[in-house]
Amino acid sequence: MSPLEELRHSASHVLATAVLRLFPDAKLDIGPPTDAGFYYDIDLEHKLTMEDLVKLEAEMKKIADENQRFDRKEVSREEAVEIIKSRGQERFKLGRLADIPEGEKISFYTNGEFADLCAGTHIRYTAKLKAVKLLSIAGAYHRGDETNQQLQRIYGTAFPTKEELANYLTQLEQAKLRDHRKLGKELKLFHIDEDVGQGLILWTPNGSILRQELQTFISGELKKQGYSQVFTPHIGRLSLYKTSGHFPYYKDSQFPPIIERDALDQLISSGCSCAEMSNRIDAVSTHLAEKVNKLTGKETITKDRVLPDDQLIDGFLLKPMNCPHHIKIYASQPHSYRDLPVRLAEFGTVYRWEQSGELNGMTRVRGFTQDDAHLFCTEEQVAKEMIGCLSLVKTVLTTLGMQDYRVRVGTRDPDSTKFTGDPAKWDVAEAACREAAKTLGVPFTEEPGEAAFYGPKIDFVIKDVIGREWQLGTVQVDYVLPVRFDLTYIGADNTAHRPVMIHRAPFGSMERFCGVLIEHFGGDFPLWLAPEQVRLLPISDKVMDYATTIYDQMLAADIRVTLDSHSDKLGAKIRRAELEKVPYVLVLGQKEAEALSASLRSRAKGDEGVHPIADLLTRFKSEVATRALPEKKAPAFTNSAPQKT
Repeated sequence: MSPLEELRHSASHVLATAVLRLFPDAKLDIGPPTDAGFYYDIDLEHKLTMEDLVKLEAEMKKIADENQRFDRKEVSREEAVEIIKSRGQERFKLGRLADIPEGEKISFYTNGEFADLCAGTHIRYTAKLKAVKLLSIAGAYHRGDETNQQLQRIYGTAFPTKEELANYLTQLEQAKLRDHRKLGKELKLFHIDEDVGQGLILWTPNGSILRQELQTFISGELKKQGYSQVFTPHIGRLSLYKTSGHFPYYKDSQFPPIIERDALDQLISSGCSCAEMSNRIDAVSTHLAEKVNKLTGKETITKDRVLPDDQLIDGFLLKPMNCPHHIKIYASQPHSYRDLPVRLAEFGTVYRWEQSGELNGMTRVRGFTQDDAHLFCTEEQVAKEMIGCLSLVKTVLTTLGMQDYRVRVGTRDPDSTKFTGDPAKWDVAEAACREAAKTLGVPFTEEPGEAAFYGPKIDFVIKDVIGREWQLGTVQVDYVLPVRFDLTYIGADNTAHRPVMIHRAPFGSMERFCGVLIEHFGGDFPLWLAPEQVRLLPISDKVMDYATTIYDQMLAADIRVTLDSHSDKLGAKIRRAELEKVPYVLVLGQKEAEALSASLRSRAKGDEGVHPIADLLTRFKSEVATRALPEKKAPAFTNSAPQKT
């Protein structure tokens, strides 16, 4: 753990200590550090309130002042059971103990009267907790499973200094004003409905405009770089993902397989148990195992995963990624070295089983659309193609004014069994990632163990306008999947060669990216992205014909325009446009009609005076064409509206 993670992990233990002091009957589950702080899940008959958090925080301060020491003690599994039972915490802690594999060390950390099953690590003394804040209470299912008991989750954060904590709390207040869930509802951008399912986004007309404009933008950039558009289905055979290696390695983050009805009926009638069914679904055929092992040159698929064909249960999987489908498109026809690189792009929707407690508006969902692309190239082309991929990501971020970012190069952990393939190929790929990252001219770090299972990757970590970091775009090098799928091209020597595969997604996912954009701009989108670009406000019915004419002109110029024909007073209409974050408002009175003009009010500057309609059309079209970023917003609209004539 990093020093900050140790601090926050220790804070979670101190929180649990405080909980048991104030609520001795509480049953504890788990309390890990997070990127933003820490939490602890508890089962408690009393429904916690914000007043309780104040009391708990005060108790945590007492514990910090007691300067309790964190002590680690290794115990046997039998001793661990006795410790847990002696403290009356067997409800959840025994299950957590069972999660520890046989042969691994079992340890408890003690501070004062509190002891918790924990691998660590921690700070030395509680007095180091000088800047701690409890933030909120939420419901969370045990182990993130909706079929399990719902617990109470207490969220908090901790920093080394009070100044850092104060800055973070200020950032949180700013974030509340920009919360994409709040703005998404107010601006009618998206909807999440319980009947459809949590983590599944319903894009409303306004949100669909935002998404489509982004998609059109990136599609244009892809075309410039020689990508071909493809479309693939939302499901694929389970065996496809066994070949790729995604199943069962990512089994817990995927939706359950879809088993054909006839096969299910047969299994039920034969009395097949759930455990046996799970084993037969996870298993692979002898043929597939032999094929993959021969191609990889080692026992990639072990004997314990193989069953005879007549015992296998095949089916379909809601696709968790687009890679295998694109591989099959590449493999559908022969390729020469002259064809390479082959660049395939798709805005493809994929599905992941995210735990309910991790779902968060648009930034953490279960169904999302990736701006996904896969490149198939020679080894000699890797470096150039990597640079091209990174330049695309940089173009996207620069256009959107998101220029404060860092680059993270994820490499393999040689001691981990997660990573597959030839170590020598990994070395080549990691070197290519480092060299490509250097071309961006921004700081980059290396993080061992953060690579994909098939190859190293480069992630873009974006800092938004209030300083929060988001992992968005990614580029990955892959020497493994071309082997597992036996991909080839004919080289200049007229023999078969293996291509290298590059995965890249400049946005990451449309859902998360749009969620981040909503908060980055605070809903004040640049004109080219704004769902409603111009609103017309006729002062009276006398100028309605003129307003309709202007409306038609705007539509003809591809400007997204609306006409507010409500009978409200002008001030109320202006206020409504402000709340709905419309970039430009044109107030139309009799004088403006006679002069073929409009009184312009902009979101950024307020009242900008009277301008000819022709000039305004030119201005709007130029701003859209150049994808200009929004100007700094004025404090508020003034109410100096043209007088009714």
